[in-house]
Amino acid sequence: MSQLRDLVRAELTEPVDPRVRELAAAVAAKHGPASRAVLFYGSCLRERQLDGLMLDFYLIVSDYRAAYDKRWMAAANRLIPPNVFLIEHGGLRAKYAVLSEADFHRLNGPETRNPSVWARFAQPARLVWSSDLAAEGRAIASVARAAPTLLSAALAELPNEQSELDLWRGAFALTYGAELRAERKHKGGSVVDADPDRYRRFTGPALAAARAEGRRRHSSWRRRKIEGKALSVLRLAKASATFAGGADYIAWKINRHAGTDIQLRPWQRRWPLLAALTLAPRLLRSKAIR
Repeated sequence: MSQLRDLVRAELTEPVDPRVRELAAAVAAKHGPASRAVLFYGSCLRERQLDGLMLDFYLIVSDYRAAYDKRWMAAANRLIPPNVFLIEHGGLRAKYAVLSEADFHRLNGPETRNPSVWARFAQPARLVWSSDLAAEGRAIASVARAAPTLLSAALAELPNEQSELDLWRGAFALTYGAELRAERKHKGGSVVDADPDRYRRFTGPALAAARAEGRRRHSSWRRRKIEGKALSVLRLAKASATFAGGADYIAWKINRHAGTDIQLRPWQRRWPLLAALTLAPRLLRSKAIR
């Protein structure tokens, strides 16, 4: 596990555009002393030009009650994690998800059926802000659980005799199928092909860590798919109601993937949950989610 953790630490601490760090600091500032770490992940990691893109962050907090002024927001984050918010700062836009340190650790591990978090953090990420060395260490330890969880779960479904890269491609294909995702069908393969050497480096240490922890009895991927898509719908509906701009985010998602120009009406911004329900059919038809 120490070899894998060293790989994760080195990757998480690679340099990023200074504007990304400034944006991460702005995210942390919105939640005050509860903020512990901010991780940058997703396709924008590979982009040199960030203007006009939607960056992706995870904000890790000490606990939900301390992160919010309103109790119901903390309760929503606890019941259906994460809460998701939009932010603009320094000319960049991002959405960020909020998880507690305890939930981030749990959701990266094999005790969690839903692949939403461990699938993302088995991919490259950057730790772009942390409150102190202890928070940095906890974030690294949590992220180091993701790749072993992914590969162990995938090997329960996929042929065990295949190349390293095909194993990763197959693993990500399973996780993309277990969520409502905006990405195209073969996204899992393109993620691996963007940096094949990285996945080759991670394969041995990740499998060794999975063996060291002991192989658990895995849930079927059919069950993951049913539960994951239902959970994705709940999260999307919650996101439309828990932050300002939620309905705008859904409209943006449709416009981006369908090439449309949906303009929200005043009532849709006033009643975002109802707006989400009325926009959902167009979201599906546009293939903005699958």
